[in-house]
Amino acid sequence: MNKKFNSLFVTMFGLGNVRIIPGTIGSLATIVILYILFHVFNISSNLILVGLVLIFIYSFPAITSHIKDNENKDPGEIIIDEFIGQSIPIYLYEISHGTEKSSDEAIIFYSICFVLFRFFDIKKPFPVSFFDKNFKNSFGVIMDDVFAGLYVVLSLICFMVLSSYLI
Repeated sequence: MNKKFNSLFVTMFGLGNVRIIPGTIGSLATIVILYILFHVFNISSNLILVGLVLIFIYSFPAITSHIKDNENKDPGEIIIDEFIGQSIPIYLYEISHGTEKSSDEAIIFYSICFVLFRFFDIKKPFPVSFFDKNFKNSFGVIMDDVFAGLYVVLSLICFMVLSSYLI
């Protein structure tokens, strides 16, 4: 039962089993889920943070369980790592804008985060590539996406700083 639940968890309840671009679908599902939580249900950012931290922590043993008897230590069906990495820039955007946030602005920002995250997750600049190549376990599976998410944050901060000098 636990192995079945872990497999469901790491595939975002079967979404990762889609044969074509499962990582992209997982990232897209993440922005839809977070948009609904923040903008439709107006759930507290603190409660969402607790949920994200619990998902992050549980992902390590769940991925370990899922890949235990698998030669491929980062199979494509595991997309909970995309959820974690994609959540980082979106969550930071939401808490940095407090209660004053437009749904239209959020959709634009979420879309930019989605494109940037997929770019960094696919291109794997250092240290994303370091974790992807050197850790063939749950740590590597998760941390390469965490760093791809942090690259999105860094890119957006650089853009904001540069645009403040140009405007």
